[in-house]
Amino acid sequence: MRALFALSVAAVIISPMAIAADYDRTIAYRAGPAHPYDTVPAERREVPWTGRVPACDDPAVLSDIRERFATTEARYWASSLSITSFEHIRSLGYRPWSASYIPRRFCAARSWTSDGRKRTVYYSVREDLGLAGWGWNVEWCVSGLDRSYAYGGHCRAARP
Repeated sequence: MRALFALSVAAVIISPMAIAADYDRTIAYRAGPAHPYDTVPAERREVPWTGRVPACDDPAVLSDIRERFATTEARYWASSLSITSFEHIRSLGYRPWSASYIPRRFCAARSWTSDGRKRTVYYSVREDLGLAGWGWNVEWCVSGLDRSYAYGGHCRAARP
């Protein structure tokens, strides 16, 4: 219990620092093309990224999507729907905008869901966008199951 409390206190303390660091790294995109960050690759900044993100078919990435999809379905939609398997996993692009943006890999895969239907999953694996800016993170959208239309029709906003 104490460890959980300590972890939550640390997250509250570290979060503003992570936000400030992210602000420093992303301020360039609001400053226009004359800003020096626009020409500097993300790996050569004062607070650099490594440019290493897991591959589209990495088991940890697919497991994260599978678990978070099931949790979302259960909590928000009162559904027992889950992803049972992935196939035809492919990359849609790695750093499609430029080397100065946060490194991310865009992917797509066919998924089989527990209702027996085949659906397309679009996802991006993003560097240093995990909890408090630590580790990679996955943002995903299952086409046809974006009930709140957070990613637009057929998950348009989840693609490059």
